[in-house]
Amino acid sequence: MDEKMKVIGRQMSLRMGLLMSFSLALVGTVTSGHFTIPGFLISFALSAVISIIIGFVVPVGKVSESFCRRRNLAPGTLPYKLASAFISDLIYTPVITLAMVCLAYFMAKKQSGGMAQIPFLPMFLKSLVITFIVGFVLIYIFMPLFLNQLMKKHGIGPGGAPRGDKKDH
Repeated sequence: MDEKMKVIGRQMSLRMGLLMSFSLALVGTVTSGHFTIPGFLISFALSAVISIIIGFVVPVGKVSESFCRRRNLAPGTLPYKLASAFISDLIYTPVITLAMVCLAYFMAKKQSGGMAQIPFLPMFLKSLVITFIVGFVLIYIFMPLFLNQLMKKHGIGPGGAPRGDKKDH
């Protein structure tokens, strides 16, 4: 059972990482006012690598579960789901946003020959607010969906109990 949960955790990290990377790269390049396909693809690739690393290094599910348990939030309740999404968002979004804004900042400086007068901190903070909201909504909606799909795929029912197939009865 523990091995199945590790596999589910890795698959969950991969799915959420790719979803977050795609969405945040899209939102970031669109809101920058300078959307280009190459810019989006580079942002997506960079954020995908970062999010996959985060997903495999940080046990996001365990961290959010521990946080919720310490606050006596019952699994499946709205407060639990909101807190869990918030913790996951705190883990992924600032790092991905920082990397994408740094990339955009240095590309703008390079393309302008160093002439662009872009203040980094306001650029980062504006992007962080936008991507944090988008990330939270995505995590809140898609994390339970992905988890349910993966649990079903691996034959684990509600509460972590193995599911029996109808042909077993």
